[in-house]
Amino acid sequence: EQGLASFRSAKDKAAERLGLATGSTRLPSNEEIEQALTERNRIFRGDDHPALLAELRRAAVAIMRALEIYNARLVGPVLNGTATDFSSIDLHLFSDLPETIGVTLDVLGCAHHSIQLRHQFRRGEAEQFPGYRFRTLDFDCTASVFSIKQRRRSPLSPIDGKPMPRAGIQEVEALQG
Repeated sequence: EQGLASFRSAKDKAAERLGLATGSTRLPSNEEIEQALTERNRIFRGDDHPALLAELRRAAVAIMRALEIYNARLVGPVLNGTATDFSSIDLHLFSDLPETIGVTLDVLGCAHHSIQLRHQFRRGEAEQFPGYRFRTLDFDCTASVFSIKQRRRSPLSPIDGKPMPRAGIQEVEALQG
């Protein structure tokens, strides 16, 4: 409800609100939280949730086209259908020179800032990757930048620990029917 993007942050905040010491009790798994979010969207967003997803996915396609040179792939809540009003459009981009993406965002007129994002390719081994946060088409976007050779291997999903689903432009367009 408050737009927390991290499962860990959401769990810590829930434990704090319930007066539980962090780590002292079993909190829901990321998969259980994802299922509850899907159910919440169904109950409280009902008929307008598909419209929100369609709007986010249309914007994602436009952004992916603008960043097509970086083999843009959509990931996260906008792809899997659990997006809320607080969700950003999450992308994976591929370049051996991450700073060129910043230049491209400048050319596109997108104010942005560089960030570091953590991803795991092996359980328990998180690595830092360069990335960007920017706003365009009235949506917040987060882009993780991987090397070109990492294009065929997806990092592990924080939800289920399996390789993170990624979708290209045509796949995202197909989700819209």
